[in-house]
Amino acid sequence: MPRTLDISLDPEAAIEAAAAAVADGLCIVLPTDTVYGIGANAFNGDAVQRLLHAKQRGRDLPPPVLIADPLALRTLAEEVTDEIEAVTEAFWPGALTIIVRAQPSLRLDLGERGQTVAVRIPDHDFTRELLRATGPLAVSSANVSGEPAATTAAEAKAQLRRSVEIYLDGGPANDAAPSTILDLTGPPRILRQGRISAAALAEVLPELAQG
Repeated sequence: MPRTLDISLDPEAAIEAAAAAVADGLCIVLPTDTVYGIGANAFNGDAVQRLLHAKQRGRDLPPPVLIADPLALRTLAEEVTDEIEAVTEAFWPGALTIIVRAQPSLRLDLGERGQTVAVRIPDHDFTRELLRATGPLAVSSANVSGEPAATTAAEAKAQLRRSVEIYLDGGPANDAAPSTILDLTGPPRILRQGRISAAALAEVLPELAQG
């Protein structure tokens, strides 16, 4: 039976319950600095499949991975280049998702991701503490595909229902604007314009303005 936990009442207990659910291969709903997300153990293919099933989403749209600290990127990316360091130092934690070449030996079954992985550090203190407890999470917006993204835990529960074990209620989302998605597997390329503008990115990556 799904449980909803108010993170303001006992954040440590909320993290403990959510981490236990993740360890069991179950899905959780968590607040982020954008909209609410549905998360699962990024290294558990069955758990990620449960996430995709909950969203009624195919494997052709693999979810990004949320991490707590920049150091974790080195365990996921084949190489942390100067330009990757530049943008992550400038915009992490924050609403920037970067696509990088994955470690060849990386055991991530997120769907049809090819040789790449999308990564972000959210600008949300509680969520980063949660990620330190769970490790990297595959996280997508907490909604059924095609429906509006959830900006409250209640909205997420109305759509995802019993497919989620723990709903972490952090109050209404402060900003529903999505993250900007930046492809750094070749020449820098914006795949989705979100909260971080192209102009702001070009200040850090001049080659983006020239592209």
